[in-house]
Amino acid sequence: MKTKNTVYLAQSLDGYIADQHGNIDWLSKIDNPEHSDLGFGNFMADIDAIVMGKNTFEQVMCYGQWPYDKPVFVLSQSLEKLPEQSKGKAYLVCASEQEVVSQLHQLGHYRLYIDGGKLVQSFLTKGLIDELIVITVPVVLGQGLKWLPNEPVKGKISLLATSVLIGQLVQSHYQIEKLPLL
Repeated sequence: MKTKNTVYLAQSLDGYIADQHGNIDWLSKIDNPEHSDLGFGNFMADIDAIVMGKNTFEQVMCYGQWPYDKPVFVLSQSLEKLPEQSKGKAYLVCASEQEVVSQLHQLGHYRLYIDGGKLVQSFLTKGLIDELIVITVPVVLGQGLKWLPNEPVKGKISLLATSVLIGQLVQSHYQIEKLPLL
């Protein structure tokens, strides 16, 4: 089976995924009278498992209701265990990015959703991302949490498609082609 590691995220016009305090409440201010999921349901239908960082996991736990029907693997070197309410839904993994991808492939999870700012940066710099689906929201935060690394991304980035969602958001879908090893 073909493997694929995908990032799906929303960013501000100036490239932040959270404000300076780590909040994402600016996303709830989007005028969305039809309550569109912006294609997230279709995206998730094509995913086998989610790999997320500790901070993103902690934010998800604040939602009150578990939002995923796929297994979530929390990549953390500092957590010792996950909360009891996530039992059977989320699993703690203490491994390198490459090791976790390899372990999940061995478990039959070939299409991975990589979620969380620092984790996405790390996966990008290590050349472990195949696709980026980025929704740009017309808001300027000025500062906050970046998702793009401060160093070059390995591979050629090609635009596959761009669309306008709910008349105000721009969704761009990119593919990252791996550079051949010399």
